[in-house]
Amino acid sequence: MSRTFDLIVIGAGMAGVAAANKCAAQGWRVAIVDSLPYGGTCALRGCDPKKILRRGAEVIDSARLMRGKGIDDAGLAINWPDLMEHKHGFTDPVPQNMEDGLAGNGVETLHGHAKFVDARQVEVNGKSYESDRFLIATGARPRPLDFPGHEHLIDSTDFLDLDAIPERILFVGGGFISFEFAHIAVRAGSSAIIVNRGDRPLKRFDPDLVELLVERSGKVGVDVRRASTIAGVELGDGGYRVTLERAGVRETIETDLVVHGAGRIADLATLGLDAAGVEWGEHGVSVSDHLQSRTNPAFWAAGDSADTAGMPLTPVAVSEAKVAASNMIKGTTTVPDYAGIPTAVFTIPELVRVGMLEAEAKEQGIDVAVRYSDTSGWYSNYRIGESTAAAKILVDRSTDRIVGAHLLGPEYAELINIVGLAMKLDLTTRQLKSMTAAYPTVGSDLGSML
Repeated sequence: MSRTFDLIVIGAGMAGVAAANKCAAQGWRVAIVDSLPYGGTCALRGCDPKKILRRGAEVIDSARLMRGKGIDDAGLAINWPDLMEHKHGFTDPVPQNMEDGLAGNGVETLHGHAKFVDARQVEVNGKSYESDRFLIATGARPRPLDFPGHEHLIDSTDFLDLDAIPERILFVGGGFISFEFAHIAVRAGSSAIIVNRGDRPLKRFDPDLVELLVERSGKVGVDVRRASTIAGVELGDGGYRVTLERAGVRETIETDLVVHGAGRIADLATLGLDAAGVEWGEHGVSVSDHLQSRTNPAFWAAGDSADTAGMPLTPVAVSEAKVAASNMIKGTTTVPDYAGIPTAVFTIPELVRVGMLEAEAKEQGIDVAVRYSDTSGWYSNYRIGESTAAAKILVDRSTDRIVGAHLLGPEYAELINIVGLAMKLDLTTRQLKSMTAAYPTVGSDLGSML
């Protein structure tokens, strides 16, 4: 095996694999390394397995919404072990399939922890490898917590591998991980508490729609505790005692499981980047707009490993990795295009966003028209029994172009893609409304939202 390469990619998630394959297709000598099974967080420990578990929760929720409307849901329940087996049916083959694909494209696949020796050498399991270029795509890890008993918490990876779902779960942090998992847990028969440090959970999303989601969450058994901090976690009788503090008042909660959902930081601390002269921090490697390290031109970064304007999403990471690879190959300085990229919280129903928040648009001096619709009574939601749904579309009055869109409702994660495409192609709302959609579909609601 050669130990000298044109490119070594650190991190075999979707972004790293995309870049490795792209450069190998140009005849480059490429290696990729990861200490974990190939596939990364999204395919193995995040997006994909989470959505499989959510499917079970969707079935339960859909049946309950139609109770008294023609569906008898008595006795309907999630069989957690069977659902987990279904999840493993997808995730288990991923690492080998991905590694086989890389090898078939001529990429050397390495396993072990990577640590840099100097500006051009990385050590993996005691062996040194040299390269002209490096791409850092190691993703993110849970943010360290400092309250007493933090070692008792499990993270999202552990949650997605639970053999059984406990009766009581407490989630630390009011972000998308906590909300998504809590919505799955309550449909599987658990009680769920989300503890949020601030008054406003899900800060990246429209505050009005977040309030609707919090209300909907409460109706299905998710208890959201705001402006509360964790003072400590202790082992209890068969579970844990969690002490919360709010406005100086303490409360103890008994629970069977405590889950870390309080954010993530770039997973870079053990790579020895300082030895390579690469500036980095918890938000990633310090890179220029075209994703090249500001302090060592042989290094590039993408996704959660790069301190960029891109959102922490797998499609963004893959896009950045492809741009970085293209820039390496061509010697160009192309900048990633972040226009029209949606993001979603896959609760039930889902909360989605593309573009700016209302406050952001106003801060930029945009004369914004806020087109708000309570869509809970619209046919597409009446049909399935959903009573919580809304849309907020932000339109620049001077151009008739969408600058932001925020949706809460069933299937709106699909609908937001049309809006994102419209923003990317610079379409006006008049042009969008001229589209004749298949009816009756959720997509046909877009014209009325505009």
